Amino acid sequence: MFDRVNILGIGVSAVNMEQALGRIDEWVKAGKRDYVCVCPVHSVMECRRSEEVRRIFNSAGMVTPDGMPVVWVARWSGFPHVSRVYGPDLMLAEMARSLASGHRHFFYGGGPGVAARLADMMQKRFPGIAIAGVYEPPFAPLDELCTPATADVINSARPDVVWVGMSSPKQDRWMARMRPMLDAPVLIAVGAAFDFHSGAVRQAPPWMQRSGLEWAFRLATEPRRLWRRYLVDNPWFLWELALQKTGIKKFELA
Repeated sequence: MFDRVNILGIGVSAVNMEQALGRIDEWVKAGKRDYVCVCPVHSVMECRRSEEVRRIFNSAGMVTPDGMPVVWVARWSGFPHVSRVYGPDLMLAEMARSLASGHRHFFYGGGPGVAARLADMMQKRFPGIAIAGVYEPPFAPLDELCTPATADVINSARPDVVWVGMSSPKQDRWMARMRPMLDAPVLIAVGAAFDFHSGAVRQAPPWMQRSGLEWAFRLATEPRRLWRRYLVDNPWFLWELALQKTGIKKFELA
């Protein structure tokens, strides 16, 4: 198991991209069934809001440092090797690696036509990649999405990795509920990666991603949907992080 960094009570895996890819490969080879949550600041604060979501993240086989602030906290906590394992980048890196490993991929989520476009773009970008199938669910409550019928569709395609593209924490709740019903060794929730790689939504320039300013780009492009995430969650995160680092407030992994 990887070391975990306690960030406001969420155990973020102290990993870099190569280590994360290696763990996915190990799970597929061993047939070990697990799931991966990606963790930007928004997910940390969703975990602060919900004990259920916090349990889901802390029960994951791997919680990747998806945002640069989370990476910086991990490094300040004594893990200098940690680097950003960003959902969209993890998808591309795993696709490239799968040309040799032969991993089969399934895309679940996205708006109308998004998963199909994503599969098409991945096949063009990585000729020979094994896309086992896609499923574009309706916008519905989890009780209507997490069903044996859905599991049958995915299981019949025999994927090794199921990529889940919904909003967070809905996608993480979906993985936790569906994990016992799915045969695929690995489930990975990557949210906006579906929209970015299908061309549905513009992605921030690399320099903004590296400098921790991606939030500003996304806020400018989708202000009505994301204003609360960035203008409320980011200051709250910094305040509680200061309380944790000074020892004024304790955050237990639970």
